[in-house]
Amino acid sequence: MSPWRAGIERKSERELAVMRQAGKIVARALAEMKAHTKPGVTTRQLDAIAEKVIVQHKAVPAFKGYPGPYPYPNATTISVNEQLVHGIPGLRMIKEGDLVSLDCGVLYQGFYGDAALSVGVGRYSPEVERLLEVTEQALDAGIEMMRPDKRTGDVSAAIQKYVEGHGYTVVREYTSHGIGRSMHEDPAVPNHGKAGKGSLLRPGMTIALEPMVLAGTHETRVLPDQWTVISKDGSLSAHFEHTVAVTEDNPVILTRLED
Repeated sequence: MSPWRAGIERKSERELAVMRQAGKIVARALAEMKAHTKPGVTTRQLDAIAEKVIVQHKAVPAFKGYPGPYPYPNATTISVNEQLVHGIPGLRMIKEGDLVSLDCGVLYQGFYGDAALSVGVGRYSPEVERLLEVTEQALDAGIEMMRPDKRTGDVSAAIQKYVEGHGYTVVREYTSHGIGRSMHEDPAVPNHGKAGKGSLLRPGMTIALEPMVLAGTHETRVLPDQWTVISKDGSLSAHFEHTVAVTEDNPVILTRLED
């Protein structure tokens, strides 16, 4: 697994086609995980479901072995309630009312795909429902700005404005990122920023855009497992992500199940 790759690389039509196939595999894995995210299921079981889908489609789980404080041990990250990102699947059992964030990445024919979604389990509170809606809509707002001659700051500002306009906060320490031959490439795209600033968007650029939203303050901390990031104040958090290509026309989501 490669670390952060410096330099912005624009992809050809052929390369984008391969990334679309990688994206579909990610989407299938997330769809299967979502369908099985029910009370009584463990996060380890959900992870195994995703890994089975990935391997069946002749892809490689991109997260497994990713370098960090120690090599990441699983195919996915699964974060529950106050856990924002990078939750390690294990024996934790999903409960009624939980907010669960599912994040999956694959390597397929030399290119990466990366996406995430958050779901409420069973009967869940209006608070969970609203946070889910705002986070997903913030992703849509960011994607809408991914057009030629816009800048990464325009994308960041759109996400921040939407989230904060609904009374929530965006994380500061973790960012969206370019993606292609590496899981993490330039440019970094923060969840906050100023319009008109940052890298210029050009056709062929591909970014894994991922609003990470907290119901409380923006502050986070990392658990002793050295991977799992939680809200510092224990508030709920949500996470949605798509790998998106900038084109001459509209932005294209590469991690949708259907075209």
